[in-house]
Parts: sequence; C-alpha cells; structure tokens
Amino acid sequence: MKELSSWLLIPAVVLPAAAPAYAVQYLTVEQAQKLMYPQAEGFVSMPLRLTAEQKKFVEKASGVRLRFPEQPVWKVMRGGQQTGWFIVDEVYGKHEFITYAVAIGLDGAVRGVEILDYRETHGGEVKNPKWRAQFNGKKLSDPLRLDEDILNISGATLSCRHIADGVKRLLAIHEAALK
Repeated sequence: MKELSSWLLIPAVVLPAAAPAYAVQYLTVEQAQKLMYPQAEGFVSMPLRLTAEQKKFVEKASGVRLRFPEQPVWKVMRGGQQTGWFIVDEVYGKHEFITYAVAIGLDGAVRGVEILDYRETHGGEVKNPKWRAQFNGKKLSDPLRLDEDILNISGATLSCRHIADGVKRLLAIHEAALK
C-alpha cells in the first residue's frame, strides 16, 4: 500500500507544473482611460448594441465576424465637448482572451491601443509600446493586415493577428454606429 501511495504523489506534483497559469492585468479600464486621454474631464459610458444592418456592415468592412452585437464604449469629454471614443474589446490570443482598449479620435483614426489583460503563456510581446504604436493614425480604409502594414512578432503571431483584426473591427463599428 505504501508503494502505491508513493506513485500517486508523482501525478499530483507533475500535473500543476505541466499546465502553468499565466495572466497579467496591466491596466484597469479607468487607468487605460486616463493614460490614453490624459486631458479628458470625463468618460460617459454608452454601451452600444448594433442593429442587424450595422453588424452586417461591420463584418463586411472588417472581414471579422462579430461574436456579440454589444460593445463597451465611452464618449470622451473635455470642456463640455466630445473629443473621442474609448472602446474596450476582447480577442482570442491562441487559447485565452486578450482584453485591450482602443482610443479613436472623432476623425476615425486610432489614437492608441493598450493591453489591459493578457492571459496567454506566450506572446505577451504585444504589450511592447513600439508594436502597439503601429496602429496610431490608422483608419478603417487602412489594410490593418499582419505583415502588410502591421509587423508580426515572432512567437506572438496569433496575438498580433487577432489584435489587428480586432482594431479593424472596432474601426468598422466606429464607422457604422459612432461616427
């Protein structure tokens, strides 16, 4: 019996090491808002629910299927005037979700991309400011394609591709419902 119980300890020790959990929260929504819009005086929550027509437009314009017709969106305010949009989204990395935020100006151009939560074991290099800066100034009319106008990061290909697709989808949502 003692020999059997010794063998049962091996899987108990090895299994947790075989599947490491990896999750990092870099920013809260509030921290990302202040970082992306430091001069803002307020953020007005405006949860967006797309109509069937808007959903169809977004999918066609972005080439990305919408999982949900709802999107967390905030109007960015300063001096009583709207100065932009702040949108939170999630995309798959390889196995887990990546939560990120995009700041979009009233002109429809990306002002910034921030990674809020990264849950993958690999590919966290998408947090690199130089990589994220590639999105600045991009509009819906830009390709936003990996290895075309967005550089890939070796070892983070799926995260890079899915974030690029997600930003393209958010720009299409801006065009369809927020412009």
